[in-house]
Amino acid sequence: MRGAFRPGAAPSVAGGYGGVAGRRLLVFLGLLALLALGVVLGVGQGAVPIAPGEVVRALLGQSENPIITELRLPRVLAAVLVGAALGISGAVFQGLFRNPLADPYLMGAAAGAAFGVTLAVSAMGGLSGAFAQHAVFTHLPLSATLFGFLGALGAVALALLLSGGASRTGDLILAGVIVASVLVSLTSYLMLQDADRVRAVFAYTLGNLAFVGWSGVGSLALFLLFTFPLLLLLGRTLNALYLGEETARSLGLPLEKLKLLMIGAVTLLIAAAVAQAGIIGFVGLMAPHILRRLLGGDHHYLLPASALGGGVLLLLADLLARTLVAPAELPVGILTTLLGGPFFLYLLWRGRRVA
Repeated sequence: MRGAFRPGAAPSVAGGYGGVAGRRLLVFLGLLALLALGVVLGVGQGAVPIAPGEVVRALLGQSENPIITELRLPRVLAAVLVGAALGISGAVFQGLFRNPLADPYLMGAAAGAAFGVTLAVSAMGGLSGAFAQHAVFTHLPLSATLFGFLGALGAVALALLLSGGASRTGDLILAGVIVASVLVSLTSYLMLQDADRVRAVFAYTLGNLAFVGWSGVGSLALFLLFTFPLLLLLGRTLNALYLGEETARSLGLPLEKLKLLMIGAVTLLIAAAVAQAGIIGFVGLMAPHILRRLLGGDHHYLLPASALGGGVLLLLADLLARTLVAPAELPVGILTTLLGGPFFLYLLWRGRRVA
């Protein structure tokens, strides 16, 4: 497949080395411009439209509007942070497994989070009070969020245990698929015990950002602040893996330990994102894959670009989900799947043509 990882292929920038710095600058400036535009449009969109000028003044602290500060801004920031977590996680996994089609949920984190949330709801005896009145599974009780987080961590830990460690990447992927399948079956069994639970957890698995509050935004920001610098520092390791594991070992890198570190950091990010917003597919596949074609395989640039690109992609997808069937709205996970499915099929078709 064109753009795929090949042993011995050095990280490069699309278009050759002429004007590399200019291309990178244009890509990052374009992402930042799209991010700013998406924030303004996302905050202004809703049952009560707010003019862009008023949105900008409120964001700059020149006016006060509780609709912006208490309702819309947390959702917009959550979209950016969840998208950034998915984008950088996808870039890391694609580099780690040397497969441009790798997805952040590859090792069962999403299935583990869904199982954890379902288990928490079962322990609480279903839904009650104001929580039960929501049409979507959004305002997660703290226990459900925590169980979702622990479920994602547990699923990845089990995949690592079954595969014999991070060094056996093929076995690790297979173990992740098996763990995810088992957890999906267990989740389905728990969901079938109660009709309300079925609706609630099913809506959660579709992915939704509607009621992620400031506490959720703070949690996501904290995890990104902790893991993002670490993953950036591991960019050299990902570049070395791009050249092949034997080449990476010849550079004296402790690959097994570094792989475990990367998997651990990505799992923390995915667990936090899924626990807050549910399962939002394909963002972590599309954003890094597109940006790799624009920037090349140097992870020192690809990782921050993927974080920005993931944030922009999910922010714009959420904006589209709110406007397509207004005044109702689509769960954003459905929309990203509708966009990502054809994208994935295109990649497979392109790979067969090139092969």
